[in-house]
Amino acid sequence: MSAVERHDSKQSVGEHGEHAVVNRLKLVLILGDAFALFGGFSVALVWSGYPTHHGLVRSAVLLAAAIGIGLFAMRSQGLFLARVSAVRIVELTRSTRAMALLAMGMIVFDRVARLGFRIRHIVLGAVVAWVLFVIGRSVFRAWVSVKRTKGHHQRRVLVVGTDAEAARLIELFATHTDLGMAVVGIVGSRDAAIEHNMGAMWLGESNETEDLVKLHEVSGVVVSPSALDSSRLNHLIRNLQHADVHVHLSTGVSGIDARRLRSLPLSHEPLLYVEAPTLSRAQLLVKRLFDIAVSVALLLVAAPVFLAIAIAVKLGDGGPVFFRQERVGKGGHTFGVLKFRTMRVDAEAQLAKLRAANERSGPLFKMERDPRVTRVGRLLRETSLDELPQLVNVLRGEMSLVGPRPALPSEVANFGPDLRQREQVLPGITGLWQVEARDNPSFEAYRRLDLFYVENWSITLDLMIILGTVEHLVVRLLSVFRRKPRPAVEPPDTTIAESAA
Repeated sequence: MSAVERHDSKQSVGEHGEHAVVNRLKLVLILGDAFALFGGFSVALVWSGYPTHHGLVRSAVLLAAAIGIGLFAMRSQGLFLARVSAVRIVELTRSTRAMALLAMGMIVFDRVARLGFRIRHIVLGAVVAWVLFVIGRSVFRAWVSVKRTKGHHQRRVLVVGTDAEAARLIELFATHTDLGMAVVGIVGSRDAAIEHNMGAMWLGESNETEDLVKLHEVSGVVVSPSALDSSRLNHLIRNLQHADVHVHLSTGVSGIDARRLRSLPLSHEPLLYVEAPTLSRAQLLVKRLFDIAVSVALLLVAAPVFLAIAIAVKLGDGGPVFFRQERVGKGGHTFGVLKFRTMRVDAEAQLAKLRAANERSGPLFKMERDPRVTRVGRLLRETSLDELPQLVNVLRGEMSLVGPRPALPSEVANFGPDLRQREQVLPGITGLWQVEARDNPSFEAYRRLDLFYVENWSITLDLMIILGTVEHLVVRLLSVFRRKPRPAVEPPDTTIAESAA
């Protein structure tokens, strides 16, 4: 067998393995969606008393129809494709359409089959199924995220380009492991690769891309916009797609929400139009009303939890239950952020001794195993329950449920003018950085995501961040249950340690 034949055989095995993984994940996804449809319409059937009046056979027929029509509607909306399900807002939008199609399909089916299932009960089934779908997809995403942080379910990709944009893309994939993009190397100018500190990843020149894709068993390629001239780029795309390799083209644009990009073909040429950001007073009012309503509801529901935590913290070492720390909020004004105390009362005095152990780049402070964290504090931080008192800050109008995390004055003193733009909005209990890159030590990720939120804020983005926060908590809880106890963990907002109350 020749070297080329051996490579072809090896590639076939590699591709078969990756395709098998993709198929297994898709099967899990479809089964979860089918369960959501089954659960939604089971609730509707029981609520309506349909089995009692029409029998179990007709009920089974309705359930089977709901699952079949629902899965077909989801497939028509591309909900089983990774590029759709990877984007929450797109997934939620399309799932809503799918449920509308399901409701209409069930109405038609019921009228043709004359099963006597009322429209209001069909709508109820579709709504409950949508709720279960969102919950199921969140659990699935959290599970896949845990797997990908351990190196599983990764797509092997090649980056075409050795410029600054290629370096940014590689950092992006490394920061967001949940994307599942494992970069095996880069192609392009070797000198440029060395100049941008990517010499160790260089595999060859850009004219060797097709051969390198085959040699390294790559299933996807990400192209930097300035890596190739238009003629070579078009030729490469066609060659790769003919070989069933996924092609991603970077726009070179950073910090702009993809929803503001509109396809605008001119004379059949694919151009993008960038819409200006809009923020109306009505949106701000809705955000504030949402903050108040949710904060009041959570404070009422969580009152027993507050009491239990307060007792646990007090019994832990006899120190104060709460601590108040000065942070910088909207407009650069300072305020006292509230949290349950998770550190020893002398934590601030020990900070100077621990600065040398800082694991985060830039002005932020992080220690994965901070010795000052109390036993109760470790649990509170793992579950983010130490943040609950900040609901009071939200009611006072000092914070929002969603926004950039409030920074310490000492940190803000080291922020550049661009990052100070984060002070245009209220700081939040949770935010885009916490959801996307909380455990990443890169200060650049912190800066990029905070500025993205400020420029692209919307009610929809807030809802996506809240949903992402729930998923993130699920991931952290799964991690807690699967690992052995350790002496300490990182602070929940990974900023400089709290001071004693």
